[in-house]
Amino acid sequence: MGIGALTVLFDVCNTILFVSLIPAERYIEGNSLVNGSRAMSFVAGPGVGGLLVQFFTAPLALLADAVTYLASAYCLARITPAEPSAAPPAKGHFTAGLRWILRSRVMRATFAAFATIQFFNFIFHTLFVLYATTELGLGAGVLGSILGVGAIGGLIGAALTGRLVRRVGIGPAVVVGFAAFPVPLLLVPLADGPDTLVLSLLFLAEFGSCVGVMIVDISLGSLQTALVPHALRARVNGAYRTLTHGVRPLGALAGGALGTAIGLRPTLWIATAGAVMCLVWVLPSPVPRIRELPDPPPEPAHDAPSASASASASSPSSG
Repeated sequence: MGIGALTVLFDVCNTILFVSLIPAERYIEGNSLVNGSRAMSFVAGPGVGGLLVQFFTAPLALLADAVTYLASAYCLARITPAEPSAAPPAKGHFTAGLRWILRSRVMRATFAAFATIQFFNFIFHTLFVLYATTELGLGAGVLGSILGVGAIGGLIGAALTGRLVRRVGIGPAVVVGFAAFPVPLLLVPLADGPDTLVLSLLFLAEFGSCVGVMIVDISLGSLQTALVPHALRARVNGAYRTLTHGVRPLGALAGGALGTAIGLRPTLWIATAGAVMCLVWVLPSPVPRIRELPDPPPEPAHDAPSASASASASSPSSG
């Protein structure tokens, strides 16, 4: 619970820091580097952790992990950016951000799509390891290799997103990411038969899905960063992340209940097919028609979003 709350706090603050350091024309590049470093940590982290456990025992490995967080905090503390002005403190921060999301056609559609993926993805991940070890009979080493391939897919996705955006535009790249994230996971409940076929399907599913994760994280993150007024950024991102992350425990609970009631494989079919339904929200929206990052919207003059800001965020030309 504490980790979840502090993660949302960090994510909200991180978006403010990002726009303070990165000019608007380099949002895609900046997000590619940030998410690429995250994918690199997923590739290198397990191997380094294994070595630490082997040579220094598990408690010292955990201590070393804690030290890396302190090192990260030290590096962040040394940054002194010129932060954009925030709206004056007032009641209703969460509702102000939520109202702005609901009034923007792009933010409303991507919010619904992202929440859909989060809910069904947590149904999936609640049961995936149990499914892989009990029904497919995979050992810990093989399962770790599958997850490692996913991390490599994330690195490749981070490297390719900039080219994809330049080729098709920011909006179509968001749609590609929303499709490429959940669609490969349909191969997981499909996996059956000889061991070679099962492993091939699982490797492809994890690799393809992680490529899609990076595409949607980088392209959607850049689009949303460009859309939200600086004065409302913390409120909008706070509401957005609180609600989209809030569906995660609901998905985990639903996964456990469905897995018990109807079995693991049928529940995974529901989870993967349900996540693909995120496209129902974004395809009819203005998102597929956006080719370039929009210009920064007008800053609202007071706590509630101004009419001009809402209209700008809702028009197809600005998102």
